[in-house]
Amino acid sequence: MKRDCGRVVVFDTTLRDGEQTPGVAFGARDKVEIASALEEAGVDIIEAGFPAVSEEEMDAVAQVASTVSRSEVAALARCNTGDIERAINSGASLVHVFIATSDTHMHYKLRMNRDQVISRIRDSVERCSSSGIGTMFSPEDATRSDREFLFRAIATAVEAGARWINIPDTVGVMFPSSMFEMVREVHSAFSTDLSVHCHNDFGLATANTLFGIAAGARQMQVTVNGIGERAGNASLEECVLGAEAFLGCRTGIRKDRLYDLSRLVAEKSGVPVQPNRAIVGQNSFSHEAGIHVHGVINEPSTYEAFDPAIVGRRREVVFGKHSGINAVIWAFRNRGMEIDEEEARAVLRSIKASGGRITEDEVVERFESAR
Repeated sequence: MKRDCGRVVVFDTTLRDGEQTPGVAFGARDKVEIASALEEAGVDIIEAGFPAVSEEEMDAVAQVASTVSRSEVAALARCNTGDIERAINSGASLVHVFIATSDTHMHYKLRMNRDQVISRIRDSVERCSSSGIGTMFSPEDATRSDREFLFRAIATAVEAGARWINIPDTVGVMFPSSMFEMVREVHSAFSTDLSVHCHNDFGLATANTLFGIAAGARQMQVTVNGIGERAGNASLEECVLGAEAFLGCRTGIRKDRLYDLSRLVAEKSGVPVQPNRAIVGQNSFSHEAGIHVHGVINEPSTYEAFDPAIVGRRREVVFGKHSGINAVIWAFRNRGMEIDEEEARAVLRSIKASGGRITEDEVVERFESAR
């Protein structure tokens, strides 16, 4: 595995694949606000939507394209003339065309044979390339496709002028070592830049994305908070932190913006962030158990993998059933107040009797009001 993978391109599809979360619909104003925040955070490519969906979606993509200036804007299109024309005319600078290459999808969904699919790939990518717009090709359900046919499809797209080849794990069925081997094979066979797009059906989207990068892909496709259809996509925050920490990659992402970005997307999508979610969850830098709190007060690295300030967070000590006396004394000292051991034990007894989650401020307020 590569341990110094250089610069990795971050392709965020919150506004397209993230919006395919059941019940989520971003209006044009929402898309522009989120896109602006993504650009400010340093995202390289923003997939703004699927213009063929509706006139409103076409307009939303156009508004995003006219608003952001540093990030590249992508629009999704199926491999058919109507979709491609709308994507080209949306103002996006990159058209992301896709068609399924697995036998299951070709038989049951497309009702097309392999030669028909190859012809569609060639015509679609050539149409995009001849327009002067950048082109990315995705063989949908690549990880369940016959390998020989998959390579034929990729070769066709490369010959037709595709700038990027994206490898989607459409239903999240890959194991990281298998993803590594597959991407490495494609990387060895083609000189075109590769991307990976992983779904989370087995909870392995982040791992599969990182293994794809380790195998030679130069781009990760992600969503904020990992939102997306079914179990979601690989999350922006997890993949960025993982690529930088474990693979020595440079992403260009302003990590101190990740928490605010997470909250913005949660608000606009109506999809809450689970408390124990890595990096952006409420509990990801919260400590209650007495042993843990004692350790993290003395030396944060005892129970924190990295400084929460890196991702725009702060450490929080919460109080409850598992709290210890050291946490109580620390909470008061943190506010410039001294409390003796007897008083601290009284406060601790009160905390344990109360149950639930009690903040540092609430602990001090209770003690002050009882004096």
